Amino acid sequence: MEVLASALESYRGRDRLVRVVCYSSRLLGGLQLASRNGRPELDRRLLRLSQELSNCRATLRLFDDLSMFLYSREYGLGAAEEDTVVRWLSVVANIADQLYYPCEHLAWAADYKILGIYSNKWWTLSNVLWSLSLALGALRSLRVLQLLKRKLKRGQKGHLGTEELKELHKYQVRKQAEILNLISNLSDLTNAVHWMPPGFLWAGRFPEWLVGLMGTISSLISLHQMWCVSNASKDP
Repeated sequence: MEVLASALESYRGRDRLVRVVCYSSRLLGGLQLASRNGRPELDRRLLRLSQELSNCRATLRLFDDLSMFLYSREYGLGAAEEDTVVRWLSVVANIADQLYYPCEHLAWAADYKILGIYSNKWWTLSNVLWSLSLALGALRSLRVLQLLKRKLKRGQKGHLGTEELKELHKYQVRKQAEILNLISNLSDLTNAVHWMPPGFLWAGRFPEWLVGLMGTISSLISLHQMWCVSNASKDP
C-alpha cells in the first residue's frame, strides 16, 4: 500500500498506474467484445474508459518536453557508455523521443480544434518516431545483453573472490532488467505498428484484446521496474 501511495504521489508513478488501468481495460473490453457471451454495454464502457485514460495521458504529456530535453542534454553523446553501438543507439533514440513530443502536441491540438490543421499526419509522424525509439531501444537491449553475456562468461572462469561474485551478481541483475526492457519495447512496438496507416505490415489488424494485452505486458513491466528502483533506493 505504501509503494502504491508513493507512486500515486509522483507524476511518473501515476502515469504508469494509469497506463496499466488503460490497457487492462482495453484487454478486458476486447475479450468481452470477442466473446459470444459478452455484454455489449460492458464492452463499450471498458473501451470508453481506456480511451479516456489514453486521452488523459496525452494531455499530461504536453508538459514532458522539458524533462526529455534535460535528460537528452545530460546524456549528451553518451561519453559514459563503454560501447559505441550502445551509445549511438541511445543518442538517436533520444532524438526520436525529443521530436515525438511536439508532433504529438500538434496532433492533440488539431483534434481539439485548437489549431486549424489536420491531425492525421501528425499522429502518423509521432507514431513513426515512437516506433523508431522502441526499435532502437530493443536493439540497444540486445546489444547490452550480448556484452553482458561476454562479461559473465569471462567472469565465470577461474577462482572467484567476494568482489568478483558481487560483480557477477550485478551483471545478472542487469541482464534480467535488459530482458524485461526488450520484452517491453517489443510489446509496445507491435502496437505501434498496428497504429500505422493501413497496408504497413499488420497495421490495423489487431483485435482490441490483443492491443490491450501487449500494452498491459509493457505497462506491468514498467511498474515492476519502478518497484525495483524504489526498493533499491531504500537499501542501506
